[in-house]
Amino acid sequence: MGSSHPAASAQENTTSGDGSGEHPPLSAYSRFAQRLRRRYAGELALLPPGMPGREALTQAYDSLRARGHDLGAALRILRQLVMERLIVLDCDGGASLAAVTGCKSELAGFALDLACRDAERELDVQHGAPRTPEGERAQLWIVGMGKLGARELNVSSDIDLIYVYDQDGETDGAPDGRGRITNHEYFAKAVKIIYMLVGEPTEHGFVFRVDTALRPNGNSGPPVVSLGALEEYFMVQGREWERFAWLKSRVVAPRAAVDGGSAQGLRGTVLPFVFRRYLDYNVFDSLRVLHKQIRDHAAKRSAGRPERANDVKLSRGGIREIEFTVQLLQVVRGGQFPELRTRPTLQALQRVAAAGLMPQATADALASAYTFLRRVEHRIQYLDDQQTHVLPMGRASDDGDLAWIAEAMGFADCCAFLHELDRQREFVAQEFDTLLGGATECKRCNGGGKAAAAPDLETLLEQLPPQLRERVAQWARHPRVLALREDARARLARLVARTAQWLEEGRVGELAAVRMADWIEPLLRRASYLALLWERPSVHERLLRLLGAARWPARYLLQHPGVIDELASEQLLSERFSARDFEKDLEDRRRALQITGEDDDEALLNLLRRAHHAEVFRTLARDVEGRLTVEQVADDLSALADSVLRVTARWCWQRLKQRHRETPQFGIIGYGKLGGKELGYGSDLDIVFVYEDEDERAPEAYGALVRKLINWLSTKTAEGDLFEIDTALRPNGSSGLLITTFQAYANYQQQRGSNTAWTWEHQAMTRARFVLGMESLAPRFDAVREAVITAPRDHAALRKEIVAMREKVAAARPVKPGRFDVKHSPGGMVDAEFAVQYLVLSQSGRHRELIPNVGNIALLGRAEAAGLLPAGVGENAAQAYRELRRVQHQARLNEEPTQLPEDALAPQREAVLALWRAVFD
Repeated sequence: MGSSHPAASAQENTTSGDGSGEHPPLSAYSRFAQRLRRRYAGELALLPPGMPGREALTQAYDSLRARGHDLGAALRILRQLVMERLIVLDCDGGASLAAVTGCKSELAGFALDLACRDAERELDVQHGAPRTPEGERAQLWIVGMGKLGARELNVSSDIDLIYVYDQDGETDGAPDGRGRITNHEYFAKAVKIIYMLVGEPTEHGFVFRVDTALRPNGNSGPPVVSLGALEEYFMVQGREWERFAWLKSRVVAPRAAVDGGSAQGLRGTVLPFVFRRYLDYNVFDSLRVLHKQIRDHAAKRSAGRPERANDVKLSRGGIREIEFTVQLLQVVRGGQFPELRTRPTLQALQRVAAAGLMPQATADALASAYTFLRRVEHRIQYLDDQQTHVLPMGRASDDGDLAWIAEAMGFADCCAFLHELDRQREFVAQEFDTLLGGATECKRCNGGGKAAAAPDLETLLEQLPPQLRERVAQWARHPRVLALREDARARLARLVARTAQWLEEGRVGELAAVRMADWIEPLLRRASYLALLWERPSVHERLLRLLGAARWPARYLLQHPGVIDELASEQLLSERFSARDFEKDLEDRRRALQITGEDDDEALLNLLRRAHHAEVFRTLARDVEGRLTVEQVADDLSALADSVLRVTARWCWQRLKQRHRETPQFGIIGYGKLGGKELGYGSDLDIVFVYEDEDERAPEAYGALVRKLINWLSTKTAEGDLFEIDTALRPNGSSGLLITTFQAYANYQQQRGSNTAWTWEHQAMTRARFVLGMESLAPRFDAVREAVITAPRDHAALRKEIVAMREKVAAARPVKPGRFDVKHSPGGMVDAEFAVQYLVLSQSGRHRELIPNVGNIALLGRAEAAGLLPAGVGENAAQAYRELRRVQHQARLNEEPTQLPEDALAPQREAVLALWRAVFD
């Protein structure tokens, strides 16, 4: 593959290389270089020979302006000239990595300086100069983040920018006295102009792609912030990962602010945020979370695209892991050792070694790997000027590109190059994994010294309230505690001490602390949970709040302890369930398992369960924190069930041996709480399966599908189960087939033939909905449902049958004398539900607004609006039903009985009884 010279296929020789020798120069292979030489043949000579520095950039820029190009066009053409020069100097001339990245970083500073000055000139005419309260001109600082801040830009990099101005105030106004605006408005306008001059694509492309997502509050934040606002953000909202981002920050423009020293004003705000005064253990967990997100993102991007696994930046052992390794040690120790505060990665590696935090040989090897991977990254980008870090592999057309990269890296063929790439990445990955390990973590970040002694469990007892004291006293002799490593035992003691302090301060209650003790005891051998709780106090406190709010969360966490990781998410409480994101994540993970051949049934069963449990836990956390109403909880849990059914059905069909077509022609109909979108935690799924397929193999195939689907949903694995499935509402109940043709289902429901549905099945139909399956079946099901619930009926006979069914249900659910069951007692939820079902079945033929399956509360309102209920009866019953649901929900969360004293909820009970009398008396 690498035996023939790849550049020989290039259509044009370089104008900057000498072109001599047997083969054209390596730079000639770059398709991007070829395009540049065709487009800018007349301008290439404007850039003086050699590696472009500021003087050369200025000379070429001035020449372009003299030719009539405006500022934006001149900067864009200059960028193209620099790119062509870098390809030649790097590939043909052996330029160093530092020279190449330094040139790109210099170009960014040069362009931003010109853009900033031009923006201020334009705005000064309109609004006058921005002033500080002292009358000085307010300063805008363009802060370069990441590789720009460290002068490490790759050749096709975007630039991460944050715009900061030093002080609030107002502008002078235009000479005519008008146009005065605030400094914030002035600089917001300046930012737009700067983007237009540097980032907006034109016929000459762009100077740099500009990304401002790292600014405070991300894309939802203002485009520019004052220094004071930035400092407040750091103190109040700044997140751990932002400290790593700001570690490399640097004011890159305007040049006058940098040269004059005023830009140093930013350091006093940034340094205390990035570097804490103590050895900062919390960043270990923060880095783990951040790195996992990046790895997951890389895995998602590579799912179904195996070539994307060869990402030299984001994949395992890539550039990012080298950066994280050194940044972690810098942030942990940089508060006490200022010499570690440097931006460039290669320089930081040497300083980390000099501080004794890493063997010199390791630092040198990581530096070598970093240089190697960055040079590979550049060659990938030289091909087409794409912002990518992925090796061209996987398609036959990629062979020539890969061979060129190998040769441009100095290797005889692709095999030798890929072997070296694998060796470098494996070394990086091992070092990174070692750094994040517990024992190494303590050794490196304590500099070999001993940590402060942890309190002894027994000495803590006197600080604890009675119940917690009794519980913790048992731990001193507990085999699981005695088996812990010393560092884990110390973390446990510190967690108890912190909990005791919070108890004293009133931040948490004793019940929460006791439940945490009950929860953590079976998990004591899994030291990672202790580490997580200790390293992340916010997780510890959230856990205590969650456990103190109700009993059921403690049981759920005990069954699925891994979901505690969800408490580390800053977005946990602010987000809602997203079916699209949930299903996409599952598909991405499945494809990733496919690539490695790990997608067996057991792996997929556990994948589904972990994802489902995590999502249930997120909803649970939002619920007990009061972020969701009972209706919203039910909506999210129902949407989650729909998603799980969709994904599971799809995966089961794809793995079915009897599969006779690519897409199954079947559907799932939901009844009960699933149909009404009123699922609770741990609810069963009432579902019916139908199909429409004339193939003679269909009955066997769909029967096998349903059996497999039910098995996948209900089987218990090491990760637990998903749902209990109830199919009793299928035609003929438990004696009927698990799946029938849709026509047979329709005939059964619509009283066609001798075998027809009972009235109670029509009651169930009022809450039925088409959950998933063939798109063409959904409207047909809706038509059948509408036909069933709008069919003419003898109202007296219907009333009699429904009342009889209500009495049958009541007899099966006896309530103790003197007690009120919020669901089953007269005036409870079942009364309201049966009343609504009667109204729908008896009146929807004349009142079509009752046909949609919109839930009992909404239907009661519609029935009253239609005049079917006396004024106020429907609305009062709806409010009562909502409160009964809330009380039932809270009781179940706390694992308490739903039978209350007889006089409890009297107004709600009376409102439902009034509804019952209005409908049935």
